[in-house]
Amino acid sequence: MQPVVDPQETAGSMTDRVCAIALRERAFLWWWLLMIPSAALSGLLVAAVFWLFYAGVGIWGIDWPVMWGLAILNYVWWIGIASGGTFISAMFFLVRVEWRTSINRIAESMTLFAAACAGIYPILHLGRPWFFYWLFPYPNTMTLWPQFRSPLFWDFCAIFAYVLSSILFWYLGAMPDMASMRDRATRRGQQIFYGVLAMGFRGTAREWRDFRAAYAVLAAIMAPMVCSVHSIVGLDFAGAQTTGWHSTEFPPFFVFGAVLSGFGMVLFLILPLRRLLRLESFITARHMEVLARLLLTSSLCLAYAYIMDAFNAFYTGDVSERIFFHDRISGVYAGVYWWTLFLNIVVPQLLWWRRLRLNQPLVWLVGLAVIVGMWLERYGIVVVSLHRTKLPSAWGNYAASFWDWATLAGTVGLFFTGMLLVVRLVPILSMFEMRELLANARRQG
Repeated sequence: MQPVVDPQETAGSMTDRVCAIALRERAFLWWWLLMIPSAALSGLLVAAVFWLFYAGVGIWGIDWPVMWGLAILNYVWWIGIASGGTFISAMFFLVRVEWRTSINRIAESMTLFAAACAGIYPILHLGRPWFFYWLFPYPNTMTLWPQFRSPLFWDFCAIFAYVLSSILFWYLGAMPDMASMRDRATRRGQQIFYGVLAMGFRGTAREWRDFRAAYAVLAAIMAPMVCSVHSIVGLDFAGAQTTGWHSTEFPPFFVFGAVLSGFGMVLFLILPLRRLLRLESFITARHMEVLARLLLTSSLCLAYAYIMDAFNAFYTGDVSERIFFHDRISGVYAGVYWWTLFLNIVVPQLLWWRRLRLNQPLVWLVGLAVIVGMWLERYGIVVVSLHRTKLPSAWGNYAASFWDWATLAGTVGLFFTGMLLVVRLVPILSMFEMRELLANARRQG
């Protein structure tokens, strides 16, 4: 079995390597080459949001019968990516998986910024986004309370709890490493910056005891939240009478897709980062193989969901369901359906062979294919289902506008801007967990 960490590495060498990345005076050239376009796309998002506030949601391509367009499908796509990162970080922490230690900081950061990108869309889609706080049940002079049976209220509670928990989980896990950065920093500004973030953490026995208890509790909260958040998203659809949505399989269907997209994004991020930051000794071939196997398993689970979705279209005996399924596979948006199957199901089958699982460019491309495939799946669920209602006289097609694509590109830029800032300012590996892992490996050796 391949090692999780290079046996030649020590706790000291690991700490020196990781701290040097964030404490260096100048950023890497490749960092600037990636940061400039990411920041530019984030600026495009700001412009799109300001124009939306001024002109209203009419600038998007949404219309009857497709009232939900790119905004909602992008929300589902981003929250799925975030849920996959939480699954890796929290779920595998509870079962004490060793290989998680090297990638949990990347997965948690991915969760944080993907959830932030997801949270933007429901607010913008409200029509009057400046009144988004009306969704929250709070005492007010107008005696106005949200509709507790509305999926919008479920979404608000789920996203609010998920983003808050993700921030706490990420920050608490990084606190001991901030203290290490504070103690190793030589410039006054860095000492103050990391000192404030460390919140006085000194590494005493009592602090470590309280820290471990709080971190375990947060992990126990975050692990089931992966299923609950995306199940709620699935229920948003399943609770409607729309053709193709009204099905009890949607909650697990969405969970399978969320885990798959999460694994795909983690592979998409860690493979270039391990080379660019020279972390091959800590993010080894073992991580690649395990994540590739998990991605393959998730793809098989999603394949089962696709089969059941096709089966139910005929088993229910609903004529509108059969017409919808025929339109899905041979209609205007047939390419979306077949590309979804190819990217999410067919492409990951390459990972059955170990030699291919260890091929970094290939695995990176498989991860990218899954990310694109999951976006197409969301497009099929939202747009394709809505454009063929049960009333043929209300049928109509959908075309996204420039501002739809600008908002999507802007959230992609926001995501990568956040990830690049984490790479530049925060230890990219969880150093205190890596020290424990190296100490255990030394004792066993």
